[in-house]
Amino acid sequence: MRIYHLSAECYPVAKVGGLADVVGALPKYQVKAGLDAAVALPYYNRKFTREHDFDVVFQSATLLGTRRLYFEVLKERNNTLGFELFLIKIPGLIDREEVYCYPDENEQFIAYQLAFLDWISYSQQSPDVIHCHDHHSGLVPFLLKYSKLYTRLANTPTVFTIHNGQYHGAFGWDKLAYLPEIDLSKTGLLDWSGGINPLASAVRCCSMYTTVSPSYLDELAVSSNGLESLFVMERERGVGIVNGIDTAVWNPQTDPMISAKYNVAKVAAGKKANKEALCARFNLSPDKPLISFIGRLVYEKGADVMADAIAESLESTSGQVNFVLLGAGDVDVEHKLQELKEKFPTDCNVFIGYNEELAHLVYAGADFLLMPSRVEPCGLNQLYSLRYGTLPMVRSTGGLKDTVIDFGDEGGYGIRYDQTSVADIVYAISRALVLYNNPKHLQQLRKRMMALDFSWDTATQQYIDIYKSIIPNN
Repeated sequence: MRIYHLSAECYPVAKVGGLADVVGALPKYQVKAGLDAAVALPYYNRKFTREHDFDVVFQSATLLGTRRLYFEVLKERNNTLGFELFLIKIPGLIDREEVYCYPDENEQFIAYQLAFLDWISYSQQSPDVIHCHDHHSGLVPFLLKYSKLYTRLANTPTVFTIHNGQYHGAFGWDKLAYLPEIDLSKTGLLDWSGGINPLASAVRCCSMYTTVSPSYLDELAVSSNGLESLFVMERERGVGIVNGIDTAVWNPQTDPMISAKYNVAKVAAGKKANKEALCARFNLSPDKPLISFIGRLVYEKGADVMADAIAESLESTSGQVNFVLLGAGDVDVEHKLQELKEKFPTDCNVFIGYNEELAHLVYAGADFLLMPSRVEPCGLNQLYSLRYGTLPMVRSTGGLKDTVIDFGDEGGYGIRYDQTSVADIVYAISRALVLYNNPKHLQQLRKRMMALDFSWDTATQQYIDIYKSIIPNN
């Protein structure tokens, strides 16, 4: 079964968020399960591409409106990632360093999709399934069916996975000319609210769509930035599958990025050693409970209320808890957290930016991980924290609700709360402190959470079942 994954991100080639982690892991586990899985990614001038060897396997040109764009398809020579990796390079358009935020981003991703389809069509390949991830590849299901240029591929099944339904990649009808010749009677399948909406089009045209947790599938019908009625209508064609994590990368027993390796049997000593290293780095006391945050400092992650909640907790407990925060995003939020650090220099520290090695140490060294997200389609951070015996403190939404059971409930191992608010976060912190002061109970929960299986094996089989259900005559 030949599967092509299309995505804007793939770890470790180019990562902005959890999308990269998924696309960097799922194909590897599919290969282990016997599939012939590959990833076709835009080319980025980044460390990975500079340090690995690539062969040019295809050269041609595609049309973006009246612009004739030369492109190359490069294959990573040694299958370093555990699957075939292809990069689509268009000089001057898809050969830059950053993944997003260029003024011609629409043109970049349209050209990327066209070049991929040209390559597959012209080289006479016949994939069994094309698996598209988020709006950056959302035009592919429509183009396969309704562009005369790709008639040979018209019956190729497509799966579309929504990692974040808030971002649609929409653009105006003035850019319709960027697409190749299409059946103009079908343009309604591109339209939403008077513009071309790649995410909406993909949901309508794909063989089946998935979300990255069952709860998020339900939530899209309530909150999807204007597409709510679409998800109500298309509900029966959707499936929610919780993401897995790459247990080879995220493994405290073998992780080269942490200070002391440990397993379930040695979790107490391992956590203590990593906590001491982490606190030494951030000038915090290892004798206090340590609550961490890792992620984008943006509204959807609840970052805007964190500073006030942490300040209130520190004042009400007279500094009996420490915080270490790792992330970047909204400038105002960054500024508030820096002010918090200055106000509580011995109780709170902040790292503005993202550092993969430091993130691993935080998961290993912190006692708790705070996730007050307003929107969290799946969430991977809570899964990483569980793997490292760090108790997640999560708002009950999306994948957080699906993967974390409150320790007050039967079989529970985390802390859950209902609202992204200062009051709810402060209360969650107070519960964490009570738990920390009962070390025997906390130790039991650490062992329980580390024994959980959130590997990709289960999710991989669910995707395989979907592929089999949509492949003709299978």
